[in-house]
Amino acid sequence: MYRENVSWVYRLLFARVGNQADAEDLTAEVFLAALRPLRTTASTPQIRAYLAATARTVLAAHWRETFSREITTITGDTEDKRVETGGDAPQRADRILAELPERYRRILQLRFLHAYSIREAAAELGITVANAKVLQHRALRQAARNASRTEGRS
Repeated sequence: MYRENVSWVYRLLFARVGNQADAEDLTAEVFLAALRPLRTTASTPQIRAYLAATARTVLAAHWRETFSREITTITGDTEDKRVETGGDAPQRADRILAELPERYRRILQLRFLHAYSIREAAAELGITVANAKVLQHRALRQAARNASRTEGRS
């Protein structure tokens, strides 16, 4: 069962996270989470459906952990042991997203909060994949500008 499905689970996750290390870790998590409750007598479509659902859950947990984690910065002075944390990251993200035009906000929510692939986000928005890529790029640039402008005022 593992050998028959590991490649497509990996490709599915790699398409969403975009890097090999995370995709490999998440693939392992999917199989660890799925193999215990999964019936080995299930048909191939049932197994794939269960693995896909498990992958969505594992990926959602990964994004939640990644974007809700405190960001820690250690100052350059090795004598200074002070650590700054960004514990208000979810609120900052909400503020930045709220400042974006609706289409920009929606593409970023679909891609990064709901873990849609670029193809799935494009379908949801009713646009081409190429348009979704451009829209995402512009949305990220605008969000970065908004964030730096907001931080400049603080």
